[in-house]
Amino acid sequence: MNGQLKVKGKQKIFCVGRNKTGTTSLVSAMKTFGYCIGDQRLAELQMKNWAQRDFRQLISYCKTAEFFQDIPFSLPYTFQAMDMFFPGSKFILTIRDAEDWHKSMIDFHSKPSVHGEKARSLNALKEAEYCYKGFAYDTKALVYDLPSDDPYDKETLISHFHFHNRMVMDYFRNRKDDLLVLNVSDPNAYKELCLFLGKPCQTDGFPWENKT
Repeated sequence: MNGQLKVKGKQKIFCVGRNKTGTTSLVSAMKTFGYCIGDQRLAELQMKNWAQRDFRQLISYCKTAEFFQDIPFSLPYTFQAMDMFFPGSKFILTIRDAEDWHKSMIDFHSKPSVHGEKARSLNALKEAEYCYKGFAYDTKALVYDLPSDDPYDKETLISHFHFHNRMVMDYFRNRKDDLLVLNVSDPNAYKELCLFLGKPCQTDGFPWENKT
């Protein structure tokens, strides 16, 4: 309740770019601006509700903070619901080269501390321990129409990556002040973010996190 009182009436900002597109670096920047950051793990627990397009619990969760990123905000349909229930919000679509994004996702998920290099099948992901047992499986099986047992099928994932980005940009095509399309690796990205949020530029560039 105290968290809700702290952010009551304040504008919501949603990063709707896919995971591994610089979202962690964006979080670091938002912290320097003083925004209250949503607990990512609690949001990820909404994965199955997202699959049903049931955003009721997620809406309640969003009343506890100001800035949100990654699953389920990085998935299609969430941003429409957030725009409806939190009018006046701002949205940031982080982007990067699709081939680099796919490779970065595989490299990250292959780390022993994440899923491990052996977790390269849907069945193996059912045993992965993150968020809850089987969460890694849910994020693939519920989001993608995979043609095989390969959870990282390149054609499927990249196609969905482009689909999501097009969806976001088309939705906001007549509302340029509400959406910032941002590649955090661009030299002017930090200045663009500051201008979008109406914040003074405190550094020359992004505070990098997970630079892979």
